[in-house]
Amino acid sequence: MPGAEAERGFAVAVLPQGMDATEELAELHELARTAGVETIGGLVQHRGRPDPRTYVGKGKLEELKRAYKESGAEVLLVDDELDPTQQRALENALDSRVVDRTQLILDIFAQHAVTAEGKLQVEVAQLEYNLPRMRGMWQHLERLGGGVGTRGPGESQLETDRRLARRRATLLRRRLAGLTKQRAVRRRERERSHTPTVALAGYTNVGKSTLLNALTGAGVSVEDRLFETLDPTTRGFAHEGRKYLVTDTVGFIRRLPHQLVEGFAATLEETLVANLVLHVLDATASDDRIDEMQSSVEEVLVEIGAAELPKELLLNKVDALDPLARRRLASRYPDALQVSARTGEGIDELRARIASRFRDRFESVRLLVPYEEGAKLAELYSLGAPIDGREDTEDGVLVQARLPHGEIRRFAEFLVADAAHEKAV
Repeated sequence: MPGAEAERGFAVAVLPQGMDATEELAELHELARTAGVETIGGLVQHRGRPDPRTYVGKGKLEELKRAYKESGAEVLLVDDELDPTQQRALENALDSRVVDRTQLILDIFAQHAVTAEGKLQVEVAQLEYNLPRMRGMWQHLERLGGGVGTRGPGESQLETDRRLARRRATLLRRRLAGLTKQRAVRRRERERSHTPTVALAGYTNVGKSTLLNALTGAGVSVEDRLFETLDPTTRGFAHEGRKYLVTDTVGFIRRLPHQLVEGFAATLEETLVANLVLHVLDATASDDRIDEMQSSVEEVLVEIGAAELPKELLLNKVDALDPLARRRLASRYPDALQVSARTGEGIDELRARIASRFRDRFESVRLLVPYEEGAKLAELYSLGAPIDGREDTEDGVLVQARLPHGEIRRFAEFLVADAAHEKAV
Protein backbone atom coordinates (compact mmCIF):
# COMPACT_ATOMS: atom_id res chain seq x y z
CA MET A 1 0.00 0.00 0.00
CA PRO A 2 1.24 3.56 -0.70
CA GLY A 3 3.03 5.03 2.31
CA ALA A 4 3.25 1.69 4.15
CA GLU A 5 6.64 0.55 5.38
CA ALA A 6 8.06 -2.21 3.19
CA GLU A 7 8.44 -5.69 4.64
CA ARG A 8 11.97 -6.98 4.94
CA GLY A 9 12.61 -10.03 2.79
CA PHE A 10 15.47 -12.52 2.43
CA ALA A 11 15.88 -14.19 -0.96
CA VAL A 12 16.99 -17.79 -1.50
CA ALA A 13 17.45 -19.79 -4.69
CA VAL A 14 18.83 -23.15 -5.82
CA LEU A 15 20.51 -22.76 -9.20
CA PRO A 16 22.38 -25.11 -11.56
CA GLN A 17 26.15 -24.82 -11.65
CA GLY A 18 27.42 -21.98 -13.81
CA MET A 19 24.23 -19.90 -13.68
CA ASP A 20 24.71 -16.21 -12.85
CA ALA A 21 23.07 -15.73 -9.44
CA THR A 22 22.91 -11.93 -9.69
CA GLU A 23 21.11 -11.98 -13.02
CA GLU A 24 18.87 -14.88 -12.02
CA LEU A 25 17.73 -13.22 -8.79
CA ALA A 26 17.19 -9.79 -10.37
CA GLU A 27 13.65 -10.75 -11.36
CA LEU A 28 12.85 -12.04 -7.85
CA HIS A 29 14.05 -8.72 -6.41
CA GLU A 30 11.80 -6.87 -8.88
CA LEU A 31 8.83 -9.08 -7.98
CA ALA A 32 9.50 -8.39 -4.29
CA ARG A 33 9.68 -4.64 -4.88
CA THR A 34 6.36 -4.72 -6.73
CA ALA A 35 4.79 -6.66 -3.84
CA GLY A 36 6.03 -4.11 -1.32
CA VAL A 37 8.97 -6.12 0.06
CA GLU A 38 12.52 -4.78 0.44
CA THR A 39 15.08 -7.52 -0.16
CA ILE A 40 17.78 -7.05 2.50
CA GLY A 41 19.76 -10.24 1.99
CA GLY A 42 20.06 -13.39 -0.02
CA LEU A 43 21.64 -16.80 -0.34
CA VAL A 44 22.20 -19.04 -3.36
CA GLN A 45 23.06 -22.73 -3.52
CA HIS A 46 24.42 -24.22 -6.73
CA ARG A 47 23.28 -27.82 -7.14
CA GLY A 48 21.61 -29.97 -9.79
CA ARG A 49 18.13 -29.83 -8.28
CA PRO A 50 16.50 -28.63 -5.04
CA ASP A 51 16.39 -30.96 -2.05
CA PRO A 52 12.99 -32.72 -2.17
CA ARG A 53 12.36 -32.12 1.55
CA THR A 54 14.05 -28.88 2.57
CA TYR A 55 14.68 -27.20 -0.82
CA VAL A 56 18.30 -26.33 0.08
CA GLY A 57 20.71 -29.05 1.22
CA LYS A 58 21.19 -29.91 4.89
CA GLY A 59 24.43 -27.94 5.34
CA LYS A 60 23.06 -24.96 3.42
CA LEU A 61 19.95 -24.99 5.59
CA GLU A 62 22.08 -24.36 8.69
CA GLU A 63 23.82 -21.50 6.88
CA LEU A 64 20.42 -20.14 5.81
CA LYS A 65 19.11 -20.24 9.39
CA ARG A 66 22.07 -18.18 10.63
CA ALA A 67 22.00 -15.68 7.75
CA TYR A 68 18.24 -15.23 7.96
CA LYS A 69 18.31 -14.56 11.70
CA GLU A 70 21.20 -12.10 11.42
CA SER A 71 19.51 -10.18 8.59
CA GLY A 72 16.43 -9.32 10.63
CA ALA A 73 14.16 -10.28 7.74
CA GLU A 74 10.45 -10.92 8.25
CA VAL A 75 9.79 -13.24 5.31
CA LEU A 76 11.80 -15.74 3.24
CA LEU A 77 11.33 -15.36 -0.52
CA VAL A 78 12.07 -18.48 -2.58
CA ASP A 79 12.76 -18.20 -6.32
CA ASP A 80 10.92 -21.44 -7.08
CA GLU A 81 7.54 -23.04 -6.63
CA LEU A 82 7.78 -25.07 -3.41
CA ASP A 83 5.74 -28.14 -2.73
CA PRO A 84 3.87 -28.15 0.63
CA THR A 85 6.51 -30.38 2.29
CA GLN A 86 9.39 -28.06 1.37
CA GLN A 87 7.44 -25.00 2.49
CA ARG A 88 6.58 -26.49 5.90
CA ALA A 89 10.17 -27.66 6.41
CA LEU A 90 11.55 -24.18 5.75
CA GLU A 91 8.90 -22.54 7.93
CA ASN A 92 9.73 -24.91 10.80
CA ALA A 93 13.48 -24.43 10.40
CA LEU A 94 13.32 -20.64 10.30
CA ASP A 95 10.22 -20.18 12.45
CA SER A 96 9.11 -17.62 9.88
CA ARG A 97 6.83 -17.09 6.92
CA VAL A 98 8.02 -18.58 3.63
CA VAL A 99 6.68 -17.22 0.34
CA ASP A 100 7.55 -18.98 -2.89
CA ARG A 101 7.65 -17.49 -6.38
CA THR A 102 4.07 -18.48 -7.24
CA GLN A 103 2.64 -17.08 -4.02
CA LEU A 104 4.56 -13.83 -4.55
CA ILE A 105 3.17 -13.44 -8.07
CA LEU A 106 -0.34 -14.21 -6.81
CA ASP A 107 0.05 -11.51 -4.17
CA ILE A 108 0.97 -9.00 -6.87
CA PHE A 109 -1.97 -10.14 -9.00
CA ALA A 110 -4.28 -9.62 -6.01
CA GLN A 111 -3.02 -6.06 -5.59
CA HIS A 112 -3.44 -5.16 -9.26
CA ALA A 113 -6.72 -6.84 -10.23
CA VAL A 114 -9.29 -4.13 -10.97
CA THR A 115 -12.25 -5.65 -12.77
CA ALA A 116 -14.64 -8.22 -11.31
CA GLU A 117 -13.25 -10.80 -13.71
CA GLY A 118 -9.65 -10.11 -12.72
CA LYS A 119 -10.49 -10.42 -9.03
CA LEU A 120 -12.31 -13.71 -9.61
CA GLN A 121 -9.34 -15.08 -11.54
CA VAL A 122 -6.99 -14.16 -8.70
CA GLU A 123 -9.18 -15.80 -6.09
CA VAL A 124 -9.51 -19.02 -8.10
CA ALA A 125 -5.74 -19.22 -8.58
CA GLN A 126 -5.14 -18.56 -4.87
CA LEU A 127 -7.63 -21.23 -3.82
CA GLU A 128 -6.01 -23.79 -6.12
CA TYR A 129 -2.58 -22.88 -4.77
CA ASN A 130 -3.66 -23.05 -1.12
CA LEU A 131 -5.72 -26.27 -1.20
CA PRO A 132 -2.77 -28.70 -0.96
CA ARG A 133 -1.17 -26.47 1.69
CA MET A 134 -4.15 -26.22 4.03
CA ARG A 135 -2.86 -28.96 6.31
CA GLY A 136 -0.23 -26.54 7.55
CA MET A 137 -2.98 -24.49 9.16
CA TRP A 138 -3.54 -27.35 11.63
CA GLN A 139 0.07 -28.06 12.51
CA HIS A 140 -0.50 -26.97 16.10
CA LEU A 141 -2.67 -30.11 16.50
CA GLU A 142 -0.17 -32.40 14.77
CA ARG A 143 2.64 -31.24 17.06
CA LEU A 144 0.75 -32.50 20.08
CA GLY A 145 1.63 -35.98 18.91
CA GLY A 146 -1.90 -37.37 18.62
CA GLY A 147 -3.81 -39.20 21.35
CA VAL A 148 -5.98 -37.71 24.05
CA GLY A 149 -6.98 -34.13 23.55
CA THR A 150 -6.24 -34.13 19.84
CA ARG A 151 -9.13 -36.19 18.54
CA GLY A 152 -12.35 -34.63 17.34
CA PRO A 153 -12.71 -31.40 15.42
CA GLY A 154 -9.16 -30.90 14.14
CA GLU A 155 -9.11 -33.22 11.17
CA SER A 156 -12.82 -32.78 10.49
CA GLN A 157 -12.35 -29.00 10.48
CA LEU A 158 -9.53 -29.40 7.97
CA GLU A 159 -11.75 -31.46 5.70
CA THR A 160 -14.55 -28.92 6.15
CA ASP A 161 -12.24 -26.11 5.13
CA ARG A 162 -11.05 -28.04 2.11
CA ARG A 163 -14.61 -28.78 1.07
CA LEU A 164 -15.60 -25.11 1.47
CA ALA A 165 -12.56 -24.04 -0.56
CA ARG A 166 -13.40 -26.49 -3.36
CA ARG A 167 -17.03 -25.32 -3.34
CA ARG A 168 -15.94 -21.70 -3.48
CA ALA A 169 -13.58 -22.43 -6.40
CA THR A 170 -16.40 -24.16 -8.29
CA LEU A 171 -18.71 -21.19 -7.71
CA LEU A 172 -16.07 -18.74 -8.91
CA ARG A 173 -15.41 -20.78 -12.05
CA ARG A 174 -19.13 -20.62 -12.87
CA ARG A 175 -19.09 -16.85 -12.47
CA LEU A 176 -16.00 -16.64 -14.67
CA ALA A 177 -17.72 -18.79 -17.28
CA GLY A 178 -20.61 -16.29 -17.32
CA LEU A 179 -18.22 -13.39 -17.81
CA THR A 180 -16.43 -15.36 -20.53
CA LYS A 181 -19.75 -15.72 -22.38
CA GLN A 182 -20.33 -11.97 -22.13
CA ARG A 183 -16.87 -11.31 -23.53
CA ALA A 184 -17.51 -13.82 -26.33
CA VAL A 185 -20.66 -11.90 -27.30
CA ARG A 186 -18.67 -8.65 -27.47
CA ARG A 187 -16.00 -10.41 -29.50
CA ARG A 188 -18.56 -11.76 -31.99
CA GLU A 189 -19.86 -8.21 -32.44
CA ARG A 190 -16.30 -7.10 -33.24
CA GLU A 191 -15.91 -9.99 -35.69
CA ARG A 192 -19.19 -9.11 -37.41
CA SER A 193 -17.89 -5.61 -37.94
CA HIS A 194 -14.68 -7.12 -39.36
CA THR A 195 -12.63 -4.74 -37.24
CA PRO A 196 -9.02 -6.00 -37.23
CA THR A 197 -7.82 -6.85 -33.73
CA VAL A 198 -4.22 -6.54 -32.57
CA ALA A 199 -2.93 -8.00 -29.28
CA LEU A 200 0.10 -6.62 -27.45
CA ALA A 201 2.20 -9.45 -26.04
CA GLY A 202 5.49 -9.18 -24.25
CA TYR A 203 7.45 -9.59 -21.08
CA THR A 204 6.07 -7.70 -18.12
CA ASN A 205 7.26 -4.12 -17.83
CA VAL A 206 8.42 -3.71 -21.46
CA GLY A 207 6.03 -0.79 -21.96
CA LYS A 208 2.94 -2.43 -23.49
CA SER A 209 0.49 -0.21 -21.61
CA THR A 210 2.42 2.94 -22.57
CA LEU A 211 2.33 1.69 -26.16
CA LEU A 212 -1.44 1.15 -25.98
CA ASN A 213 -1.81 4.72 -24.73
CA ALA A 214 0.42 6.06 -27.51
CA LEU A 215 -1.47 4.16 -30.22
CA THR A 216 -5.00 4.79 -29.00
CA GLY A 217 -4.98 7.44 -26.25
CA ALA A 218 -6.34 4.79 -23.86
CA GLY A 219 -5.07 6.37 -20.62
CA VAL A 220 -4.39 3.05 -18.83
CA SER A 221 -2.06 2.82 -15.83
CA VAL A 222 1.65 2.79 -16.72
CA GLU A 223 3.36 2.63 -13.33
CA ASP A 224 6.81 1.03 -13.26
CA ARG A 225 5.70 -2.23 -11.63
CA LEU A 226 5.56 -5.81 -12.80
CA PHE A 227 2.09 -7.04 -13.81
CA GLU A 228 0.69 -3.49 -13.73
CA THR A 229 -1.88 -4.66 -16.31
CA LEU A 230 -3.88 -7.79 -15.45
CA ASP A 231 -7.24 -7.20 -17.07
CA PRO A 232 -7.43 -7.07 -20.88
CA THR A 233 -7.93 -3.49 -22.05
CA THR A 234 -9.16 -2.98 -25.62
CA ARG A 235 -9.09 0.42 -27.30
CA GLY A 236 -9.26 1.53 -30.92
CA PHE A 237 -7.47 3.84 -33.33
CA ALA A 238 -8.21 4.91 -36.89
CA HIS A 239 -5.83 4.99 -39.84
CA GLU A 240 -6.87 6.20 -43.29
CA GLY A 241 -10.52 5.88 -42.32
CA ARG A 242 -10.24 2.31 -41.06
CA LYS A 243 -10.66 1.35 -37.39
CA TYR A 244 -8.32 -1.08 -35.61
CA LEU A 245 -8.66 -2.51 -32.11
CA VAL A 246 -5.64 -3.00 -29.83
CA THR A 247 -5.73 -5.16 -26.70
CA ASP A 248 -3.19 -4.92 -23.88
CA THR A 249 -2.71 -8.26 -22.11
CA VAL A 250 -1.07 -9.42 -18.90
CA GLY A 251 2.72 -9.27 -19.00
CA PHE A 252 4.55 -12.55 -19.46
CA ILE A 253 7.39 -13.63 -17.22
CA ARG A 254 10.11 -16.26 -17.02
CA ARG A 255 8.71 -19.49 -15.55
CA LEU A 256 5.15 -18.22 -15.32
CA PRO A 257 3.45 -20.93 -13.22
CA HIS A 258 1.04 -23.12 -15.15
CA GLN A 259 -1.92 -22.47 -12.83
CA LEU A 260 -1.49 -18.76 -13.53
CA VAL A 261 -1.56 -19.37 -17.28
CA GLU A 262 -4.75 -21.37 -16.77
CA GLY A 263 -6.22 -18.97 -14.21
CA PHE A 264 -5.68 -16.00 -16.50
CA ALA A 265 -6.89 -17.74 -19.62
CA ALA A 266 -9.52 -15.01 -20.01
CA THR A 267 -6.79 -12.41 -20.33
CA LEU A 268 -4.52 -14.53 -22.49
CA GLU A 269 -7.29 -15.68 -24.81
CA GLU A 270 -7.56 -12.09 -26.03
CA THR A 271 -4.19 -12.83 -27.59
CA LEU A 272 -5.50 -16.10 -29.01
CA VAL A 273 -8.38 -14.45 -30.91
CA ALA A 274 -6.36 -11.54 -32.29
CA ASN A 275 -5.67 -11.19 -35.99
CA LEU A 276 -2.14 -9.96 -35.30
CA VAL A 277 0.21 -10.16 -32.30
CA LEU A 278 2.60 -7.30 -31.62
CA HIS A 279 5.46 -8.88 -29.69
CA VAL A 280 7.01 -6.01 -27.74
CA LEU A 281 10.65 -6.20 -26.62
CA ASP A 282 12.61 -3.88 -24.33
CA ALA A 283 15.31 -2.42 -26.57
CA THR A 284 17.35 -1.26 -23.55
CA ALA A 285 17.93 -4.80 -22.25
CA SER A 286 21.13 -6.75 -22.92
CA ASP A 287 21.25 -9.14 -25.88
CA ASP A 288 21.01 -12.17 -23.59
CA ARG A 289 18.13 -10.64 -21.67
CA ILE A 290 16.23 -9.82 -24.86
CA ASP A 291 16.70 -13.44 -26.01
CA GLU A 292 15.42 -14.71 -22.66
CA MET A 293 12.38 -12.43 -22.68
CA GLN A 294 11.54 -13.29 -26.28
CA SER A 295 11.83 -17.00 -25.54
CA SER A 296 9.62 -16.76 -22.42
CA VAL A 297 6.86 -15.00 -24.35
CA GLU A 298 7.01 -17.45 -27.24
CA GLU A 299 6.76 -20.39 -24.84
CA VAL A 300 3.55 -19.00 -23.34
CA LEU A 301 2.13 -18.27 -26.80
CA VAL A 302 2.74 -21.92 -27.68
CA GLU A 303 1.10 -23.01 -24.43
CA ILE A 304 -2.09 -21.03 -25.08
CA GLY A 305 -2.26 -22.06 -28.74
CA ALA A 306 -1.35 -18.69 -30.24
CA ALA A 307 1.99 -19.64 -31.77
CA GLU A 308 0.69 -19.70 -35.36
CA LEU A 309 -0.80 -16.21 -35.29
CA PRO A 310 0.84 -13.55 -37.51
CA LYS A 311 3.37 -11.53 -35.49
CA GLU A 312 5.21 -8.26 -35.72
CA LEU A 313 8.31 -7.72 -33.59
CA LEU A 314 8.53 -4.32 -31.93
CA LEU A 315 11.53 -2.81 -30.15
CA ASN A 316 10.30 -0.29 -27.57
CA LYS A 317 12.20 2.32 -25.50
CA VAL A 318 14.65 3.21 -28.29
CA ASP A 319 14.67 6.81 -27.04
CA ALA A 320 17.09 5.58 -24.34
CA LEU A 321 19.61 4.26 -26.90
CA ASP A 322 22.46 5.98 -28.69
CA PRO A 323 22.74 5.79 -32.52
CA LEU A 324 25.27 2.94 -32.39
CA ALA A 325 23.00 0.78 -30.21
CA ARG A 326 20.12 1.46 -32.58
CA ARG A 327 22.17 0.36 -35.59
CA ARG A 328 23.17 -2.84 -33.77
CA LEU A 329 19.51 -3.62 -33.07
CA ALA A 330 18.56 -2.86 -36.67
CA SER A 331 21.21 -5.31 -37.83
CA ARG A 332 20.08 -7.98 -35.38
CA TYR A 333 16.33 -7.48 -35.97
CA PRO A 334 16.10 -6.11 -39.53
CA ASP A 335 12.31 -6.53 -39.77
CA ALA A 336 11.46 -5.11 -36.35
CA LEU A 337 10.13 -1.59 -35.93
CA GLN A 338 11.98 0.63 -33.46
CA VAL A 339 9.61 2.82 -31.45
CA SER A 340 9.38 4.84 -28.28
CA ALA A 341 5.95 4.68 -26.69
CA ARG A 342 7.09 7.37 -24.24
CA THR A 343 8.09 10.00 -26.84
CA GLY A 344 5.83 8.87 -29.69
CA GLU A 345 8.72 8.11 -32.04
CA GLY A 346 7.75 5.51 -34.66
CA ILE A 347 4.07 5.35 -33.59
CA ASP A 348 2.72 6.71 -36.90
CA GLU A 349 4.88 4.21 -38.77
CA LEU A 350 3.54 1.45 -36.50
CA ARG A 351 -0.06 2.40 -37.29
CA ALA A 352 0.77 2.30 -41.01
CA ARG A 353 2.41 -1.12 -40.68
CA ILE A 354 -0.61 -2.51 -38.82
CA ALA A 355 -2.88 -1.17 -41.56
CA SER A 356 -0.70 -2.71 -44.28
CA ARG A 357 -1.09 -6.12 -42.63
CA PHE A 358 -4.85 -6.00 -43.29
CA ARG A 359 -4.95 -4.15 -46.59
CA ASP A 360 -5.40 -7.26 -48.74
CA ARG A 361 -8.42 -8.28 -46.70
CA PHE A 362 -10.46 -5.46 -48.28
CA GLU A 363 -11.56 -4.61 -51.78
CA SER A 364 -12.45 -1.18 -53.07
CA VAL A 365 -15.99 -1.08 -54.49
CA ARG A 366 -18.51 1.49 -55.69
CA LEU A 367 -22.09 0.95 -54.63
CA LEU A 368 -25.24 2.71 -55.78
CA VAL A 369 -27.80 2.23 -53.02
CA PRO A 370 -31.36 3.40 -53.84
CA TYR A 371 -32.89 5.76 -51.29
CA GLU A 372 -35.60 3.24 -50.47
CA GLU A 373 -32.84 0.79 -49.41
CA GLY A 374 -31.79 2.88 -46.44
CA ALA A 375 -31.51 -0.23 -44.27
CA LYS A 376 -28.78 -1.60 -46.56
CA LEU A 377 -26.89 1.67 -46.29
CA ALA A 378 -27.10 1.48 -42.49
CA GLU A 379 -25.87 -2.11 -42.72
CA LEU A 380 -22.89 -0.95 -44.75
CA TYR A 381 -21.96 1.67 -42.16
CA SER A 382 -22.39 -0.83 -39.32
CA LEU A 383 -19.57 -2.93 -40.81
CA GLY A 384 -17.14 -0.18 -39.88
CA ALA A 385 -15.72 -0.36 -43.41
CA PRO A 386 -13.76 2.67 -44.64
CA ILE A 387 -15.98 4.99 -46.68
CA ASP A 388 -13.76 6.82 -49.16
CA GLY A 389 -16.53 8.90 -50.71
CA ARG A 390 -20.29 9.45 -50.75
CA GLU A 391 -22.46 11.31 -53.27
CA ASP A 392 -26.22 11.76 -53.37
CA THR A 393 -27.46 11.24 -56.94
CA GLU A 394 -30.89 11.08 -58.61
CA ASP A 395 -30.89 7.27 -58.40
CA GLY A 396 -29.59 6.90 -54.86
CA VAL A 397 -26.47 7.19 -52.73
CA LEU A 398 -23.21 6.50 -54.57
CA VAL A 399 -20.66 5.15 -52.09
CA GLN A 400 -16.97 4.38 -52.57
CA ALA A 401 -16.01 1.91 -49.82
CA ARG A 402 -13.50 -0.78 -48.92
CA LEU A 403 -15.31 -3.97 -47.96
CA PRO A 404 -14.04 -7.24 -46.50
CA HIS A 405 -13.97 -9.82 -49.29
CA GLY A 406 -16.51 -11.97 -47.48
CA GLU A 407 -19.05 -9.14 -47.33
CA ILE A 408 -19.07 -8.09 -50.99
CA ARG A 409 -21.70 -10.70 -51.87
CA ARG A 410 -24.18 -9.06 -49.46
CA PHE A 411 -24.07 -5.87 -51.52
CA ALA A 412 -23.64 -7.46 -54.96
CA GLU A 413 -26.90 -6.06 -56.36
CA PHE A 414 -25.70 -2.50 -55.68
CA LEU A 415 -22.24 -2.85 -57.24
CA VAL A 416 -21.25 -0.45 -59.97
CA ALA A 417 -19.56 -3.00 -62.25
CA ASP A 418 -16.71 -0.95 -63.65
CA ALA A 419 -15.15 -0.41 -60.18
CA ALA A 420 -16.17 -3.59 -58.47
CA HIS A 421 -12.75 -5.21 -58.56
CA GLU A 422 -10.41 -2.32 -57.90
CA LYS A 423 -7.98 -3.18 -55.17
CA ALA A 424 -7.78 -0.97 -52.12
CA VAL A 425 -4.84 1.33 -51.89
